[in-house]
Formats: sequence, C-alpha cells, structure tokens
Amino acid sequence: MNTHAFRLIGSLSLSLLLAVATIMVGTTSAMAQCAPLISDLLVPLSVIQSEKDNLFVSESGTLTPNTGRISIVDRNGNRRTFLDRLPSGINDVGEISGPAGLFLDDHTLYVAIGIGDSILAGPAPSTAVPNPTPASPIFSSVLAIKFGGHVERNTTGFILTPADQQALANGERVQKSNGGGDRISIKLIANFPNVFPEPLPNVTDNVRGSNPFDLVVVESRHDNDRHDNDRHDRDDSEEDRIYVSDGGRNLVWKVNSESGAFSILAVFPQVGNPLFGPPFIDAVPTGIAHSHGRLLVTLFRGFPFPPGTSVVAEVSLLTGNPTPFITGRKSAIDVLPLRSHHDTDHLVLQHASVGPFFDSPGLLLRFETPAGPPDLVSDCLTLPTSMTFDRRNGTIYVTELTPVPPGLPVVSGRIVTVPFVP
Repeated sequence: MNTHAFRLIGSLSLSLLLAVATIMVGTTSAMAQCAPLISDLLVPLSVIQSEKDNLFVSESGTLTPNTGRISIVDRNGNRRTFLDRLPSGINDVGEISGPAGLFLDDHTLYVAIGIGDSILAGPAPSTAVPNPTPASPIFSSVLAIKFGGHVERNTTGFILTPADQQALANGERVQKSNGGGDRISIKLIANFPNVFPEPLPNVTDNVRGSNPFDLVVVESRHDNDRHDNDRHDRDDSEEDRIYVSDGGRNLVWKVNSESGAFSILAVFPQVGNPLFGPPFIDAVPTGIAHSHGRLLVTLFRGFPFPPGTSVVAEVSLLTGNPTPFITGRKSAIDVLPLRSHHDTDHLVLQHASVGPFFDSPGLLLRFETPAGPPDLVSDCLTLPTSMTFDRRNGTIYVTELTPVPPGLPVVSGRIVTVPFVP
C-alpha cells in the first residue's frame, strides 16, 4: 500500500473518534461475535480456502528479511508451513512487507509479493527513494505455485532459498522437494517495476513504489459469474488473466497468466481530503474480486484515512474505467460477492469504522444492494485485512493484525471466525 497506509496511530481517544464521524448501518440485532481460531501469525494479509477445507494464509514475515511465509491452517486452528523464506523486508515507513494477496485455482496458488524494502524513506516527509540493495530480486511480483493434492494433506513445508529467488528472477522454474516425497513447482509470472520516478523540486530522485496487495484470476475459457448482458465486458484472448491491485501505484495491473506480459488496466485518481493533512489523498486499492463480468476493488484511501471517502469501485474488464459501486465507507480493505441464484449480496470488510486513523473497531458489513444501508455482521474485529467464507459450515474466516504502540511495526496477527448465514 502507499506510505502510512498501515502505520498504526493510537493517540486519539475513542470518544474523539466518535465525535469526528459516525457510520450508518442497518440491522444489528443478529450481530455475530468473533472467536479466535489461531494466533501468533506473522502479519497475515490474506486468507483463502481450498476444496479440502484448509485455509491458505499469507504472512508478511518478521523484522528479519526474507521471512515471508504461506501457512496451511485447518478448521481446528492447526498450522503447518506450506512455503517459507519468501521475499520480505522493511518498507519505507518501517512496516514488514512480503507475501500479500492469494488466489487458489485448483492446485495452483497465485501469490502477490509486496514492495518489501525496495524503497527507502526519502529526505523529506512523504518522499521515498530507491533502495540500491533490496533484500530480494522479486519484490512487487506475482508467483504461481503448483502442488498436488497430497501436498496439502501431508506436507511438512518447503523453503525458498536466496538462490531460488534469483533463479525465479532469471525466468527459471523452481522445483522444490522437502525430502518426504512432496514436491512443488514455482514460477514467476510477472515482475512489476519496483519503482516509478516521481521527481519533486526538493527531491529529484523521489519515486513511487509498486506494491501489489491482492489478485484475482479470471478464466477466459468459461466464467460462470458473467451474465449474458455482460458479454461486452469479456476479454476475448485465449489465456487467463490475472488482475492485481497495486496500493502503491493506485492502479490495477492486467497480467497474461501464460506469457507474463502485463499492462495497466485501471488507474484510480486522488480525491479531496476533508480533514487535516494534504489537500488530496490517494486511492490505495486493496481487495479485488471478480463478479458479473467486472472487477470489484476496495479503495482504502490514504492518510489521514477520512471516514466516508473509502469506496468499492467496479472496473470494466474491457475499458478499465472505474466507477463507484459501494460508497461512503471507512478504510474498506476487502470485498466478497455472495451469489445465490440470480441475486448477489456483497460483504465489505473495513479495517476501521470511524474517525481518522485506525483506533476504532473493524467492521464486517453486508450489502443487499450497493446503495445500502448495510447490515452489520460483526464489529468485534481488530485491524482486519482479509476474509473468506466457508459455505459448508457457515463461517467467515478473517485475518487480523495485532495492535502495537505508535511508531512500532506490526509483528503478528491471527485468524478469527465469524458465524454467518447468507
């Protein structure tokens, strides 16, 4: 994400936050409560569920470079390592950045790798400069990891070495074995530019970093989510497309899943800042989903994270034009379409609920119509980052970050469960 987007600020009291803004919700009488499933995760940013009912979780890592991790967690909260030592580093605002968004397509796991330490804090506030020696050659990238069904059931984990990272950067496919008969194959699909020049009069080498946050794969062969009246939005090419939200560049990338060729699909403009600070704030796209032949993208918004400015935007797959879909939110970070027959509701996860910064509870909201008002599913969340819904047991799994004092990096997180009846 952009600078400051995950810096936790705890100096304002809850009473002041409530005085700054309020949030309108609908029915709250059936509000669900959170229950912890597993703690002590390494800054979890994304969670998805496999057909075998396991959760795959991306973890940013520790304060040590290249400690990113993907874990497998079962419904009882038991964790196993799937792949360890993935790229990670400390970004320009002192936070841990590594594996982020996940998408599972049968036995291929797609992983968005964040900005890591590709950029450093610049000499002036809100500036950044390139890091000449980043900890990994494959920051700001998309990986595809192929594995067999037995790996998910039995694996004791794999380790990605620095040599493996360099081989991926060179375009080689990396085959890994853990000595127990388990094997995986890793391919670098796309390696986005780490930095984009954005010179300023006082900082001529100022840059903006590419920071992939989430991704979704849209199959070209068939798409059950598309209605007949959405055919004008179809991508007619043969290969599948990977769409990646980039919170640093405020855009969505379009990637050919076979060739790795990528281009910019959509760019999200800044909006006016109604609070203190800069006159304009960045879009900061985070969660991304595909529904009814278009993309849905949550726009988190940048510092000072004003309430009411965050939205869920819809993006045409043909033109890339973004338009508001769900509006008036506060730090929306993930969206999940829930389709039933010919009706689709939408779950929206908010990192916080009222006021500037992130001192208020996270919210899980359900929208039966985009215009709302939403139903409040749960307000017991703490700095949530991602969600997935298990229809078989009526449970939403949510990754959360562990709050820390101002000025310190987040170093852990957990998964909580929220009961839900669609």
